[in-house]
Amino acid sequence: MAGWAVVYLAMESASSTSLFSAQQTVTRPVAAIQATPRFQTTLRSFKGSEESNKLNTLTVQTTARSAMAAAVGEAVLTLSPIVLAIAGMWAVIQRFNRPQTPQYAFAAASAGSATAEKPWGIDIPSVFAAETAVKSGQATATATEAPTRPPMPRDPKLDEWVPEKTQPEGKDYAAVSKQHIITVGVSVHATPVEIREKLAVPKESWPVAINELTQQPHLQEAAVLSTCNRMEVYTVSPDYVNGVRDVINWMTAHSGVSFEELRPYLFLKQDGEAVDHILQVSAGLDSLIVGEGQILAQVKSVHQVGSEAKGFGQYLSALFMQAITAGKRVRSETSIATGAVSVSSAAAELAQLKLPSRKWDGVRVAIIGAGKMSKLLVKHLVSKDCLSMTIVNRSLPRAQELQQEFPEANIKIELSDKMMEVVANSDVIFVASSSADVLIFAEDVAKMVQPPSLVGGVRRFFDISVPRNTDKALNDLSTARVFNVDDLKEVVEMNKEARAQAAAEALQLLKEEKATFEGWMASLQAVPTIKRLRGKAENIRLAELEKAKAKLGEEITAKQLKVLEDLSRGIMNKMLHAPMQALRSEGDVQSHVQTINVLGKVFGLSEEDEKVTQSRK
Repeated sequence: MAGWAVVYLAMESASSTSLFSAQQTVTRPVAAIQATPRFQTTLRSFKGSEESNKLNTLTVQTTARSAMAAAVGEAVLTLSPIVLAIAGMWAVIQRFNRPQTPQYAFAAASAGSATAEKPWGIDIPSVFAAETAVKSGQATATATEAPTRPPMPRDPKLDEWVPEKTQPEGKDYAAVSKQHIITVGVSVHATPVEIREKLAVPKESWPVAINELTQQPHLQEAAVLSTCNRMEVYTVSPDYVNGVRDVINWMTAHSGVSFEELRPYLFLKQDGEAVDHILQVSAGLDSLIVGEGQILAQVKSVHQVGSEAKGFGQYLSALFMQAITAGKRVRSETSIATGAVSVSSAAAELAQLKLPSRKWDGVRVAIIGAGKMSKLLVKHLVSKDCLSMTIVNRSLPRAQELQQEFPEANIKIELSDKMMEVVANSDVIFVASSSADVLIFAEDVAKMVQPPSLVGGVRRFFDISVPRNTDKALNDLSTARVFNVDDLKEVVEMNKEARAQAAAEALQLLKEEKATFEGWMASLQAVPTIKRLRGKAENIRLAELEKAKAKLGEEITAKQLKVLEDLSRGIMNKMLHAPMQALRSEGDVQSHVQTINVLGKVFGLSEEDEKVTQSRK
């Protein structure tokens, strides 16, 4: 056993001695066997009786074979440990005499040789090295996070400019929380796609944008909502005018669009108007397609991304949660989400309207991209009996998922390197990729064969990506026409009247959601007053209890003392019940603020009153 142990310990590095190699047979020379005493004795006995036992020849031969086998077995058992020990010693000597090689060099050598053996051991230093590499890799990943851009100096014209409506319409949130909620943005309703695509912020860059915004001197919290229809910044600031200036300063630095160029397209919302706006956005009332469902998912993404960023504070977190609740209520309690309610569905409807036959029979369709927008496109195209299409994507898995999800459609998949070939063989091309660059240029399309007369000899592109992925010069070609998000308004007008009643019902629900948010904000401000009121009452109770105990002297028993404690605490709680209920109520914000101020004056709960009380002590 000791011999086997030595061999096993040496086996890791001795390439010529391996348990994976062919099994070796240990044999003993015949001459050595014949020289053993037992063998000689057996042989003499056999020869001496040979003449007299000729009739028993077969039996004797059998006996001789048995004796020989026994001798061989005994010899093997005797010599095996010695042979194994010698082999183990040789393997150990070989291991310590040859130069040591790193684990990765051994692996490389094994990869280069078809017959290389797998090492059994674990190189402990290499394990520690791997752990160190992982830790250093994590540190490197942390260190290489996208850097934030420091605030840029303001344009002098921006410093001179004063926003309209410096006073909020309705409730002044600064009177409640000493902070304003501000929204600054652009949308599809008044801003061309050429400006929107420059301002667009990809979802993966939202945390960086939040950090950059909160580095501005007058912004406490920030959030970014960037979609194909809008780019909006939500902030919390104690100074409305300078808060707006800070946001615009960041927008110009981020987009490269000057203040003079950007100003005509900006909309500004403050306090109650800002809350109304995000609630309506989440409900789909401010979308190009009223009631669209994608915007609610995008608002959820803002909250999800923001919750991991330092600049997304309690006010914006509560505001976006209220907006998500409002969006769900509107879609479940009204009929606003029926019909064509997404950019993708509107694009599918517009494409059918632009076809000469208003039918998809014989029309060759291609979709660039395989994301959520493309999924909705396939869904609506299939519902309109467009069952043959080609999807072009950078990778196969997402496109194959669409293929499996819509088995009734004949979906062909091509990778991006075949994109121009697919475009050349298509009549209607939907572009819905996440690329930030132009993918289809006019000079490439001009070289393509003209589409058939079935589609009027015109190749139609419907680009619903922001930034756009198609060259606007395509419209200069006689054989091509490109439509973007702004061109979907034709479909919007068709659906607007049908949704007017549902939109009116939704606005009533949003008023309730707004009141809930404002009640939360007011109750948040009541917390310090509640603490001061209860603290002051407790101090008075304890002081008067000590006076009563002093008057009663040492004769008071523990039971009597407990009665006094319970009595004083009961009186205090009864007296505080009504004021506490008033402070915790979630009614009108202005009334709530007045309640807080009145109770503060009546009970002397302001910070100044506390300072005076402390000085008297």
